[in-house]
Amino acid sequence: MSHTARFSWLASLAILVSLSAVSTTPADAQFGRRLKDAVKRTAEDKAIQKATDEEGKAIDSALNGGNEPARPAATETSPGENKPEAPGANASATDSSGGGEAAAPQLKPGEGAWANYDFKPGEKILYADDFSADEVGDFPKKMEFKSGAAEIVEWNGSRWLRATSTSKFYITLPDTLPERFTLEFDYSNPSGEVWISFGDESKRVEFGGNGSAEVINSQAGITANGSYGSDQATEKIRRARLMGDGKYLKVYYDDKRILNVPNADVGRSNKILFHTDATADRPSMFGNFRVAAGGKKLYDALAEKGRVATQGIYFDTGSDRLRPESTPTLKEIGTMLKEHPELKLVIEGHTDNIGKPETNQALSEKRAQAVRQFLVENYQVDAARLQAKGLGQTKPVAGNDTPEGRQNNRRVELVKS
Repeated sequence: MSHTARFSWLASLAILVSLSAVSTTPADAQFGRRLKDAVKRTAEDKAIQKATDEEGKAIDSALNGGNEPARPAATETSPGENKPEAPGANASATDSSGGGEAAAPQLKPGEGAWANYDFKPGEKILYADDFSADEVGDFPKKMEFKSGAAEIVEWNGSRWLRATSTSKFYITLPDTLPERFTLEFDYSNPSGEVWISFGDESKRVEFGGNGSAEVINSQAGITANGSYGSDQATEKIRRARLMGDGKYLKVYYDDKRILNVPNADVGRSNKILFHTDATADRPSMFGNFRVAAGGKKLYDALAEKGRVATQGIYFDTGSDRLRPESTPTLKEIGTMLKEHPELKLVIEGHTDNIGKPETNQALSEKRAQAVRQFLVENYQVDAARLQAKGLGQTKPVAGNDTPEGRQNNRRVELVKS
């Protein structure tokens, strides 16, 4: 290529880049930043933590899945003309002892709407999927397709399941869902509703794109309705949560409980059916699924086995700052210590094997200490009753080669001393 031709080619490229930059509005840029915040909910499964030798802790993370380099976007990755808007006040990167959710920046446990929030995830992860092990354009390997049109897309640095017509798919579990369970997922549904059933479609939970929900049991004649309140936007990425205990069912959106149905009786099976409305220009988007088995109260588990793991204590990514979503679990621990003044605990921090071992060790120590300090300051627990111990990645309870295993390994354990 001649110098003249090369110059002409470079000039043309510069013009194209300039035009592209002009076409991106400030609102588009803000949307991208807010969405990127919203999709960092399972950041430890998708992050490469970089450590500085001086500080010995994680200082950065990338939404790229495991230890692989960031993947380039596929040719067809747009979710549609009407992209869901990320939640504004709720957008912030998190990680946790067992996955993370978005929350208002700088809030501490017990502050804001989280003060009356009582969702506690089950302590054993049965199913987790962020699609990092799947190919863009495929249907997720761990799910079962039933009908419609759904495929994985890479969208703003993360993987999503996009449905472009009315579709049905299953989460398949290794065993029948236990009596006590939790289900969590991110979604946007501007076209209508998402139905979830646990074996019998006459018993279901319906989520609207506008922050509303309905629990229906046609056999028992039960219909219960709830709404997020003033936030009725239909194109937000929302975190939906269910907490079941026998016939009891509680339903949550982001930082609020919106339904509390004592006789929902939704049933149990080894499959969870998702039925979503969608169109090509108003697709449904799903991500960051997690199903966990519930268990005994923390004190009962401690009395029986002398130790108990919790998945309900959350931290900022690469940080020891406690997230407000930790409120219910920290409250249960603090109340337990007040009611049983003879009880002494070792608080253990554990990580998966993503990142350097020395980084994970240092971070686990700081996180265990943060939990101890919170209990001392907020529940007036005698500091002599609590020890903090970080074990990093040295005591896994499952393999680190699956999302479920990594999430089970990321935990805070309480041990009687």
